[in-house]
Amino acid sequence: MLTRRAFVSLAAGSLAADQARANWPQFRGPGATGVPAEESGLPESWSTTENVAWKASIGGSGWSSPIVWGNRVFFTSARAASMADVPEGGFYQGAVESPRPDDEHLWLAHCIDLETGKQLWRTELEKAVPRVGRHRKNTYASETAVTDGEHLFAHVGDLGTWCLDLDGEIVWSRAWNPVRTRWGYGTASSPALHDGRLYITNDSEDQSYLLALDKATGKEIWRVERDEPTTWSTPFVWDSGPRIEIITMGRNRLRSYDLDGKGLWELSRLSSLAIPTPFSSGGLLYVTSGYMNSDERPIYAIKPGASGDITLPQGVTSNEFIAWSVPHGGPYHPSGLVYQGHYYTLFDRGFLTCHDARTGGEVYGKQRVSRDSANFTASPWAYNGKLFCLDEDGTTFVVQAGSEFRLLGSNKLEEMCMATPAIVEGGLLIRTHSTLYKIAA
Repeated sequence: MLTRRAFVSLAAGSLAADQARANWPQFRGPGATGVPAEESGLPESWSTTENVAWKASIGGSGWSSPIVWGNRVFFTSARAASMADVPEGGFYQGAVESPRPDDEHLWLAHCIDLETGKQLWRTELEKAVPRVGRHRKNTYASETAVTDGEHLFAHVGDLGTWCLDLDGEIVWSRAWNPVRTRWGYGTASSPALHDGRLYITNDSEDQSYLLALDKATGKEIWRVERDEPTTWSTPFVWDSGPRIEIITMGRNRLRSYDLDGKGLWELSRLSSLAIPTPFSSGGLLYVTSGYMNSDERPIYAIKPGASGDITLPQGVTSNEFIAWSVPHGGPYHPSGLVYQGHYYTLFDRGFLTCHDARTGGEVYGKQRVSRDSANFTASPWAYNGKLFCLDEDGTTFVVQAGSEFRLLGSNKLEEMCMATPAIVEGGLLIRTHSTLYKIAA
């Protein structure tokens, strides 16, 4: 177990959460849908000064999303003296892989008061020289933490997993060996939490597996080897009604496992890179992957109860267990979004499409979000009858939800952003390169 090294520990106040407040415990919130349970009072316009409840310094780099439980906001970061404030001269700077740094990094877990933005604690998770490199769009703290309201679970796929109590004390930790990822892009798959277990997918060029850890002790319950090269998609625990399944994306196959790690069903014909996170809405499971250079860039809407190989033949878009599919409609980075009966796809290069969420019928084809937009990496979200699409320059474009595309406006934070925001009662948490903003109407 790692020794706790807390830099700052301020008075945290009461641990009791306001039960009326909706929590946002994981990437894209409850159900990984990007849609809050309660929509009233949420902000629709903001800037670096307008409708800003508070700003908090990040204190390191990382594109992990903020998560929230009660009155506490959690996120992770990594920092070192060699880190540039903001990449200059174009994001890729003529290459996709950053040189592996040779100086010591600190991996940190942060806790901030939701109402005031005041730092409650900051705990050092690890101090080491990174053993592998990263893609320029990746960081050493890209995996989003998850919480059950009693503990925080932080994770870096090629470094370790840590369980902390809500005062920042490390309860247990697991170290992971460095892995060789495709083209040296690094890791990014976040953990999933369900019923006392932490589920982690670690797909690499060396060895790939799905494992279940006891959340109380960190002990391994089971491990399933996977015939997959590197993926970055987060596993999704799907309560489909008849059963609970663990859904994992892959380059070779989309797979479903039961809670003991036994395979239930699978399908192929996927993109050559898997990044978006599966989610469910209205009784269907939605999965997608869309690397731009792949022949296959599918969206699938899957019914409960599947078994065996449910792969569609060429030219077929549905079967007994696949309600509908779009063979060439998937995005590269952003996850899909279902809102008010429509399925939306936000493409990295700034286009939006809309399909009927039940039938897959096209509502509208590719619409350019704005000629002023940069690329999009963060996943879209929705409330108040509107979609919100955050580009890499920190501008959020507001689009009217529904059957007709209409851009309503844009909100600028004027700094690089690739983290998907969190939504809380009456507020929005947006992480830019240097700052965590709470936006409130």
